[in-house]
Amino acid sequence: MTTPQERIQADVKAAMRAKEKEKLGTLRLLLTAIKNEQIDKGAELDEDGFILVVKRLVKQRRESATQYRDAGRAELAEAEEAEIVVLEAYLPEQVGEDELRAAITALVEAEGLSGPKGIGPVMKGMMATFGSAADNALISRIAREVLGS
Repeated sequence: MTTPQERIQADVKAAMRAKEKEKLGTLRLLLTAIKNEQIDKGAELDEDGFILVVKRLVKQRRESATQYRDAGRAELAEAEEAEIVVLEAYLPEQVGEDELRAAITALVEAEGLSGPKGIGPVMKGMMATFGSAADNALISRIAREVLGS
């Protein structure tokens, strides 16, 4: 089984051959972020660590794209969004909003949770259930809606 880093390096070679300049830049950025994380941790990244790095990069790109759009710089926002597409290919398939909403509603009803104090237990329960296949921001948003806070 290949490691995520080996897969990225193979994709870098393929992007170089295909002369996909934007994809190549994004992949090199990802490799650099992985290496920096490994240096910080002093060890190889496991699968969860790798996913956290990719999610962090995706989140940064989303925030940048939003700021660029707000500033009227659509071309820069589109570049950030193109990087998001490349990065998301390395994330596990994400759980859909409907499935998350059903799971959160079931947990809230089963535990008798309500109000802002229920968000912590919901987040903990959903992360235990779905792990990295669920977006924390989406879980939080749905939990707030379901809990009425």
